[in-house]
Amino acid sequence: MNVVVVESPAKAKTINKYLGKDYTVLASYGHVRDLPAKDGSVQPDNGFAMTWQMDSKSSKRINDIANAVKASDRLILATDPDREGEAISWHVLEILRKKGALKDKSVQRVVFNAITRSAVTEAMATPRDLDQSLIEAYLARRALDYLVGFTLSPVLWRKLPGARSAGRVQSVALRLVCDRELEIESFKSQEFWTIEAAMRTGEGNEFATRLTSIDGTKLGKFDIPDEASAKAIETVLQDPRFSVDRVESKPAKRHPQPPFTTSTLQQEASRKLGFSAQRTMQVAQRLYEGIDLGGETVGLITYMRTDGVQMAGEAIAATRNVIQKTFGEPYVPGSPRVYRTKAKNAQEAHEAIRPTDPGRTPEEMRRYLDDDQLKLYTLVWKRTLASQMESAELERTTADIGSDGLDGKRYVFRATGSVTRFDGFLKLYQEGRDDDDSEDAKRLPKLVKGDVVGVHKLAGEQHFTEPPPRYSEASLIKKMEELGIGRPSTYTAILTVLRDRGYVRMDKRKLIPEDKGRLVTAFLESFFAKYVQYDFTANLEQQLDQVSAGEIEWKTLLDEFWKDFIGAVDEIKDLRITEVLEALNEILGPHVFPAREDGTPARKCPACDDGQLSLKVGKFGAFIGCSNYPDCRYTRQLGNGEDDSDAAKSGEPAELGIDPQTGLPVTRHTGRFGPYLQLGEAEDGEKPKRASIPKDYDPANVTLEIALRLLSLPREVGNHPESGKPITAGIGRYGPFVQHEGVFANLENTEEVFSVGINRAVDLLAQKKTRGGRKAASALRELGDHPDEGGAIQVMDGRYGPYVKHGKINATLPKDVKPEEVTLAQALELIAAKAAKGGKKPKRKAAKKSKTAAEAK
Repeated sequence: MNVVVVESPAKAKTINKYLGKDYTVLASYGHVRDLPAKDGSVQPDNGFAMTWQMDSKSSKRINDIANAVKASDRLILATDPDREGEAISWHVLEILRKKGALKDKSVQRVVFNAITRSAVTEAMATPRDLDQSLIEAYLARRALDYLVGFTLSPVLWRKLPGARSAGRVQSVALRLVCDRELEIESFKSQEFWTIEAAMRTGEGNEFATRLTSIDGTKLGKFDIPDEASAKAIETVLQDPRFSVDRVESKPAKRHPQPPFTTSTLQQEASRKLGFSAQRTMQVAQRLYEGIDLGGETVGLITYMRTDGVQMAGEAIAATRNVIQKTFGEPYVPGSPRVYRTKAKNAQEAHEAIRPTDPGRTPEEMRRYLDDDQLKLYTLVWKRTLASQMESAELERTTADIGSDGLDGKRYVFRATGSVTRFDGFLKLYQEGRDDDDSEDAKRLPKLVKGDVVGVHKLAGEQHFTEPPPRYSEASLIKKMEELGIGRPSTYTAILTVLRDRGYVRMDKRKLIPEDKGRLVTAFLESFFAKYVQYDFTANLEQQLDQVSAGEIEWKTLLDEFWKDFIGAVDEIKDLRITEVLEALNEILGPHVFPAREDGTPARKCPACDDGQLSLKVGKFGAFIGCSNYPDCRYTRQLGNGEDDSDAAKSGEPAELGIDPQTGLPVTRHTGRFGPYLQLGEAEDGEKPKRASIPKDYDPANVTLEIALRLLSLPREVGNHPESGKPITAGIGRYGPFVQHEGVFANLENTEEVFSVGINRAVDLLAQKKTRGGRKAASALRELGDHPDEGGAIQVMDGRYGPYVKHGKINATLPKDVKPEEVTLAQALELIAAKAAKGGKKPKRKAAKKSKTAAEAK
């Protein structure tokens, strides 16, 4: 009997069908052990000795594997063919050795890039030993991440209250997002004009042109700086006679892109399918591990964590055969295309992501796949086939059309267009989302030198330069890959951590840094500049790759890093928080203290004569306050400081108008917890009616009409048809809702609060399971057992929203953490924080460990 160990039960199920009765395939369920979330798990002073720990579920699974191995003849480690897969095999082997389960058993390592019968059978026939260099590279990375997290995060907690954690690569990725935001904020838009002319041939065919030169001098982008300059040119061209000065046509070829790597798959799935990086990898994992094709389970794509673009020879031959059968001989190049990796430090040594059998068309697979699987499989299939198809052949035409102006100068307009002579790979696939314009729309009419053309319309058009765009997940991954930061197996995890920590948020698929993230970045740039430099991080990644290749010793790498790093940490231990905040004031000045239109100093307190604004820290994190506190109690949230330059200053709220029903003023304020609206003023100790401005509303655009709608909430929708009692709609801590007798149901957006009708409200409430008139808490997920105290940790769906539960301790999930994405480490942190506030507390030491675990992840 042979025991085969893989990571996942889905992979085990598929492989078991291929190997038959002489094999038992068991799953480790990923990593079976990790560094305990406490100080001392990595010991720099003891040769970087590492202490490992298993949770209860992993212990049970390992015991099952050990029992099976004891009764077998051979152990086959068949985990994924990358560094993490090698590490899982190493962990399993080390544990089994300590348990005495191996004795005289044969141990073999097999790898396969695709889960198909032929690939698995071939791998079983060519086993190898564990790759010690890959294992050491894993150990080095894990130790580095632990040492940075467990050393730097506590410094953040002490010096920058409200900060969550710092990480070796996540902090550099966060800096990219923050630096881009700073570029956008400091960007000064510049006006420029172009002269556009719609022309018409003698046959009546219209085409568009743009002025490109005057009297033989090429126009620069800003050579027509304003409307006056544009009007002057229009004036001298009031009665033009245009003729064709030059026509040039050149053949061109457009070549296909290589098949997908992890990075390019995530980018293209984001652009074309709207998938997040995490969603892409989850769907790809299912396609890789196997799909039931009417009785046979087969992996449809090759391994999806790779930076290689090469394909196996037999895969290329199969792909070319499918192209010939589907599109014909002209679409097959004379020789196969060979691609080479361009990414820095490519080291995964895998094939590109491709279909395991290109003959399985998306149309044939449609009945076996869900929507997401079909979309992603189609993308991979098309990209793979296109990569081996013939190039597209184009003809690009440029025409210069000139006229003498009234000032005697020659004004030349240019028209460009292209025609596809042979579509080649474009018949199947184009990278990115194409514009709506078709090739025909870009085609020029026939033009011959000397032809006279008419002008249908000639006018100047105003333009403004635009700041660089914010990063999307796809463009951030592309940038990280270009810089050599991170690796295929880490991109998704990095993005997830940044969101989970509340350092960035997604808005219209763009990454926007939160103030918390900007503070952390500014802190690290001030006091740990070396460790958030792009080149330093990329060089460290390169050194880790050299460990993978067996070129340098892993402990030597760790030792050199640790000596410098711990020295930098020790240098700021005695730094006072006031010194830290003053440094951040300087770095974040353009963001938190922007220049004012009236010319007054940006940091002058608007509420008192001689106070100076500064970053402050409190129980809920950082905010802006006055240096004259407590005499002056001016405060506002972090942000771009707009409230300092308009009427909405502390003590000077912005008046939006008068409520016609009460005659009271409606004002907009900015408080410690965000912008809010107020009706009237406090009288006789009674607080005025207030309403928070929802996060999806721009406070600057809130009008009197909008303010009155928000202040009117909660709104009565109608009476419930069964109870006869009212259903109300409002906005609460977790967003917009409808409510009836203590049962709450979420609405999709703020606007629906004002439009939801009785039928939809009743339907939403009916979808909530109730017990005793209230929502019954139900378990959504099992995260595992508490590492210190035991007992299950669950994600629950409760009356007021999702929460995590351990014993009698319930901790609400933050709004930016999705219940389906919360990790065990995050849950431990939330539970420890809740226990510290009251109720049944865990042991102090255990709570501290839990918090440390979450912060360092």
